Amino acid sequence: MDPFPTFSVIPAVDVQDGEVVQLVQGERGTEKRYGDPVESAKRWVDQGASTLHMVDLDGAFEGERANADAVGRVLGAVGVDVQLGGGIRTVDDATDLLKRGVDRVILGTAAVENPDIVAEISETYPDSVMVSLDAKDGEVVVSGWTEGTGLDPAEAAERYEELGAGAILFTDVDVEGQLDGVQTDPVRRVVEAVDIPVVASGGVATIDDVRALREAGAAAVVVGSALYEGRFTLGEAMDAVEE
Repeated sequence: MDPFPTFSVIPAVDVQDGEVVQLVQGERGTEKRYGDPVESAKRWVDQGASTLHMVDLDGAFEGERANADAVGRVLGAVGVDVQLGGGIRTVDDATDLLKRGVDRVILGTAAVENPDIVAEISETYPDSVMVSLDAKDGEVVVSGWTEGTGLDPAEAAERYEELGAGAILFTDVDVEGQLDGVQTDPVRRVVEAVDIPVVASGGVATIDDVRALREAGAAAVVVGSALYEGRFTLGEAMDAVEE
């Protein structure tokens, strides 16, 4: 089942120390804080979000889930799809979250270190794995964007599709969190490599950026800083891609 039958604008709810934050290029110490995750989640749903993108940033950096309470409260408060990443390193981690009501688990470092984890989870929960490919200077990076892997994003996406991934999350680290605009060519390369949905993330600053990613073939776009900083509203972005 296609999780994104029409192009979707997905608000980010990134959590660090129990609070919503946005980082610049994923670096600790650059965070701006935006309060309670449940309040943010409810606000985006009230404005029309059909999916929320949650990341346990402490989990991403430390390698084990750290914001279970915040995640649980958001799951209990909203009735829309929630995709979650950050610190999910094992099959048990993933299946536990899927049983608790997470719709898609996002695997980054775990999928790079052990690609078979994608197949293992997908056997029991088809289409539930979204593989996160974070690219810096054209190379997939892991461990909070601190380690290069030598992998080409488009080639990696093909491999994970073969292993059963239901979607790819492609984050352009070069522009992430800077509100300076998007690069469409890296997104287009990944989109053209696979038949599963590709969700784009990183750099969205304007409505035109959202349109550009849709035109590049992305099935959805994750938006964080631009929404939290009021560059545009979720409703404006949704209206723009429906035109």
